[in-house]
Amino acid sequence: MSTKFRGIFPPVPSIVDEQGELDKTGMARMLDHVIESRADGMLILGSGGEFSQFSSRQRKEIAAFCLRHVDGRVPVLVGIACAGTAETIDLGRHAQEHGADGVLVVNPYYAKLSDDARFMHYKHIADALDTPVFLYNFPDLTGQDIGLDVITRLAREVPNIVGIKDTIDNISHTREIINRVHAFRPDFIVFSGYDEYMLDTLLLGGHGGIPATFNFAPGITRGIYQAFQDNDLEKARYFQQQLAKLSPLYALEQPFFGVIKTAIRLSGLDISTAVVAPALPLSDEKTAQVKAILAHIHQ
Repeated sequence: MSTKFRGIFPPVPSIVDEQGELDKTGMARMLDHVIESRADGMLILGSGGEFSQFSSRQRKEIAAFCLRHVDGRVPVLVGIACAGTAETIDLGRHAQEHGADGVLVVNPYYAKLSDDARFMHYKHIADALDTPVFLYNFPDLTGQDIGLDVITRLAREVPNIVGIKDTIDNISHTREIINRVHAFRPDFIVFSGYDEYMLDTLLLGGHGGIPATFNFAPGITRGIYQAFQDNDLEKARYFQQQLAKLSPLYALEQPFFGVIKTAIRLSGLDISTAVVAPALPLSDEKTAQVKAILAHIHQ
């Protein structure tokens, strides 16, 4: 368990046609590219995979296709989060039946939940599944932090919850998860959500990251992780500074799905850059900005 979920697990974009349906040819090309770029694993239907824009039917189709195509070459996490517990469990069972190595669950959005409600939501999901469950904390988008106390309680009381992706613009939050949870459960996996905090997370005792930039600049985040493994501070510093040049991409458009797909295409992979409504295609002006940012990096 502890060695399977380590390293770089990029959130793979869902490649779709102009109608917002799965483009199987493009999706297969995207998956192969991630594996050939030496990802340690991948996340399907994360935030960067536009999970929130798809129907459950579409999410099941995408998950099944990706798991079949990857065919065990690398571990695959599948995002299954919904606003309701029952639908989340349904998607989790589907992912489990199709061979997912783990599932990732962002806390319910829209309705604010008490600590006990958040705890029970995750406990019900983990109890319903045999597949390992990862918490996904992204308060900027859900409107609510899972909460350090709830995370600690889940790690202590629910064995099938094996780790967390902490997407929060505050490295001290991730540090506190590591300090609290590793005190009694040192194998609890901690992934950084924000690309630029991956090195900090590793230095604090975490296990890797889920960086969207890997999809179009794999040498940079792969380089950071490998430099850390090799204890090569000079190389880690170099790649971290390259990564800093890419960070403005995330602020170019909301949501950022079209930015990532455009960056992938500009980097040489032939995929559709179509996004799912209500997201809008990237304008020519912003496409030019993506191109200018990419021109300044070196892998």
